[in-house]
Amino acid sequence: MSVTRLSFPYGESIQWFSPDKIAELPQSPLTEWLLSTGSLTQKLQSHCAHFEVKILGEGNLTPFSGEFPTQQQAWVREVLLCLDGTPWIFARTLISGPLLAKKDKDFLTLGTRPLGELLFSTDDFTPGKIEVAHFTPCEKLAELTSSLNQPVSQELWGRRRYFSFEGEDLIVSETFLPAARQFIEQL
Repeated sequence: MSVTRLSFPYGESIQWFSPDKIAELPQSPLTEWLLSTGSLTQKLQSHCAHFEVKILGEGNLTPFSGEFPTQQQAWVREVLLCLDGTPWIFARTLISGPLLAKKDKDFLTLGTRPLGELLFSTDDFTPGKIEVAHFTPCEKLAELTSSLNQPVSQELWGRRRYFSFEGEDLIVSETFLPAARQFIEQL
């Protein structure tokens, strides 16, 4: 698998909504994946022999407009979650500066370990609301999916999950790539 050498970040501004505000969620098992309150990492791992995290980039960035309104800067981490060598999920995590200061060893040393292991292995993080979005990818995300040999033939769906630690925020957005949607819709 080769990833186009676009500049980090790969993500884009997406408008997220509460699931009850979306007129039509997908009429397939994908809806259950979007609204699942458990660890997406564990759910993905149950569908493959080899699970891998490919880091696309991480660093202090200014979030997109409306993406992380309480913070001017955030630690941003973008990865691909791959099942048996195939990228399924593009994940973008935003961590507030104060949270990073409190838990820097946990976040800065993640490497290729999935964030889900950290978030769901202890009671340190409180899971919050889930929002969903469906969209046609713009320039960078469209180029990324094309470079993964997964051209977008229909709209993409994603979810955004909020977590907190001692009043500080962390947001994880997960976009289901075409390969994931194709597999999930056959379940």
